[in-house]
Amino acid sequence: MSSHASNRARVIPLRPVPAEPAAPSEPAAPVDPAPREPLWRDVVGEVLRRERLAQERTLKEVAEAARISMPYLSELERGRKEASSEVLAAAAHALGLGLADLLALSHRRLVHRAQPRPLRSRTAPRRTEASSRYGEVRLAA
Repeated sequence: MSSHASNRARVIPLRPVPAEPAAPSEPAAPVDPAPREPLWRDVVGEVLRRERLAQERTLKEVAEAARISMPYLSELERGRKEASSEVLAAAAHALGLGLADLLALSHRRLVHRAQPRPLRSRTAPRRTEASSRYGEVRLAA
């Protein structure tokens, strides 16, 4: 049985492919893409890594305390894996945080990313409040 179909695999892109210009001779209009919404796993991983490094602890130490594998913790920190609430709670507890603390820090990071950064002097006090459409969030300093 012969087939004239090619042996190429069909690829389905995860992100939309930009449309081709109508004609190659027409210059493309400049496009100002909207800022991409960060993924939850990226934000949580960032918070976990930042907290671990602030405590000057190794991946091995935290992974052993959380009873998860070191490669898995590394993937969590890099935003490569979507962790269950049990794993997130274990990682947070290994860092001396509660799950609520991890969520509050992640929320703060999301709010920080979403708001334009005003120019501040280096001696400006650190913000301990964040607001969202759900109200004020007060963080422990």
